[in-house]
Formats: sequence, C-alpha cells, structure tokens
Amino acid sequence: MQVLVTGSRGRIGSVITKQLQAAGHTVVEYDKVLGKDMLDGAAVRAAAQGCDAIIHLASLLGARTDDPDETMSVGLQGTWHVLMAAKEAGCKRVVYFSSVNALGIFMGQHAPDYFPIDDDHPARPRSTYGMMKRLAEQMCEYFTFNTGITTICLRPPGVALPDRYPAIRKRWAENPDSEWKNSWEYGALCHVEDVAAAAVLGLTCPDPGHVTLLLCADDIASNTPSREMAAKVHPDVPWRGGAEYEADPFKALVDNSKAKQVLGWQPQHTFRETATA
Repeated sequence: MQVLVTGSRGRIGSVITKQLQAAGHTVVEYDKVLGKDMLDGAAVRAAAQGCDAIIHLASLLGARTDDPDETMSVGLQGTWHVLMAAKEAGCKRVVYFSSVNALGIFMGQHAPDYFPIDDDHPARPRSTYGMMKRLAEQMCEYFTFNTGITTICLRPPGVALPDRYPAIRKRWAENPDSEWKNSWEYGALCHVEDVAAAAVLGLTCPDPGHVTLLLCADDIASNTPSREMAAKVHPDVPWRGGAEYEADPFKALVDNSKAKQVLGWQPQHTFRETATA
C-alpha cells in the first residue's frame, strides 16, 4: 500500500512512517521541514496521486503561543486539502489525527459529564485548538457521508516518548503535588508506539465508515487509584465505572474499548511497566 503521511517528520508522524515501512508499505512524506505547505492544495493533491490512503497529522499543536488564525487555517484548510486530495486520488481511507481536546474537558478546561470518559461524551471544545480539531472531525464526517471514503479520527491524549515515563516519576518524587496539575487531571497518557500502531491499523481494519476513537493506555498515569483520583479532582462528577475498576484499581479513566473493537488495537505499554523500566 502507498500511503501519504502529512506531518511525517513529527514526533508521532516519524514513528508512523517507520512502522509503515517496516510493514512493507511505501510512504510519501509531506512535512514543513521538507518545504511542504498544507495550505498549498495543488501540492497536497500532487503528493496524494498514486496513494491508497492518507494519514493526516500536520497541524499546529495547541501551544499557548500559537496564532489562532494560523491554527484554524492550517488545521481546517489543510484538512480540506487532504480530503479533496483523497477524493481526487481515489484513496480508500483517511486517518485523521484529532485530539482529546476536541471534547473540551482536558487541560483544566472543564469537568467531564461523568467518569470514565468514553467516546459518547459530548464534545464542547473551549480552546481554539480544540474547536479546530472538532470542526475537522465534522468535516471528515460529512466528507464520508458524501463520498463513501472512510475517515477514522483518532483522539489521543498526552503522547509520550519512552524517556518521559521515568521523568514523570522523578518529578512526582520531587514534588508530589505536581501530579495534580491540570494536564494530569485524568492521568491520561499513551506511548508514541501505541498511538502510531493505532493509525497503521486504521488503514486495514474492517471499514467503520466515519468514526472518532479515543486512544489511551490501559492504565492511569498516577500513583493514585483511578476512582480516588477522579473523586479528588472532580468530586461532583458522577461515577459510571463498574467492577472492572475493582479488579484493576489503576484502570485508565479514558475508555479505549471502542478503539480496540474497531481497529483491533491493543496498547502494548503501560505506565506502571514503562515508568520503572
């Protein structure tokens, strides 16, 4: 299979590229460090010619210093160019990298409606970045409705390289209160290799039409059991977890079961194993 990967030199895109090549696929790279521009629709369409699928990561990353206009133009116009390129090239699938920020309940923005957080949770994005990701998801949905081309939107949380895990443990040991900062309120984390694997599986899994999928490791990135953490951070949020949280007190607060079902995906890295390796 020949696959166009936008953002191919980034933290996730570079790992996806390696996994695709290891699986015998041909990768067409498209990245700003290669002089490629997501706002150049003709260039995106040219890159997609001969490709069977597209994995689209190129985007601003939601930093506080990002320009809101640029966030929207690259994120939305760039995604439109990808979708139009997929249609013109006859691609069968587009895997789009969205974010948990499309929900509007991460990074201290707002409390969730309930725990554990699942794929049915309402999306009410509150940041420019989150709004951009949610609007791009909807663009993918309508694109699939009108063309029949599959769009799989992945919603990863914090994506971690291997060296981040022991660094987290070290920071917590030095300052235990740092575990409760906003970006860690749900203990959501996913190893970069597992995130990349989900995207690669999206190219060949049974056709789901259009779908949005939360990604997360199976366990919580926390020294505190999941239900206790949820109660400490958001004591008024209803708890819907079942016996599985009795069997595994550190089970993730972000439900990844739909991604497992749709993609045939199984994250291989847990916080407990990786942080102490």
